[in-house]
Amino acid sequence: MDILAANPLCYALYAGILTPQTLPLNLARFLFLDPRAPELFVEWDTAAALRTEAGRSPRDRNLTDLIGELATRSDEFRTRWARHNVRLHRTSHKRIRHALVGEVQLTGDALELPGEGLTLITYTAPAGSAPAESPATAKRQPSGKPTPTSASDSASSGTSGHLHLSHLRSPGGGGRPDHGAPD
Repeated sequence: MDILAANPLCYALYAGILTPQTLPLNLARFLFLDPRAPELFVEWDTAAALRTEAGRSPRDRNLTDLIGELATRSDEFRTRWARHNVRLHRTSHKRIRHALVGEVQLTGDALELPGEGLTLITYTAPAGSAPAESPATAKRQPSGKPTPTSASDSASSGTSGHLHLSHLRSPGGGGRPDHGAPD
């Protein structure tokens, strides 16, 4: 559940939280322990995704340590974990509250990269929504300053009226996936 990389639109969406300097960012730890999370995420269910990953990787020490940390430090996590929900999905819907454009409805599609233990997740905002109609607004930081852009922004902002943002995520709870390197 670590965000390892993101495009400029993803940084803009997570303004003030996700930056190149904060990577990797553990999304589960952020959601359950950071006081800014309720202001950003309107709707989410990460506990079910963690339970799925725990079933796939029961010996992942970083993941079990993360689950233990969340269980001892977050009442919300304990409540959700106790439901025993398991969710494996390749498509999801998120509602995020952005400081400049308000509530944003996103559809996410996940693509597992074979052999890497990584997942590429791409989110789109529907055509006609505030972020899709005004990518320049969505790319502004809450301070009003433009978010740094790159040549990939023209492809990332989409010419079809959709806003496209993405990030690369590892499955577990503590940094980059182990590729069998010696300890």
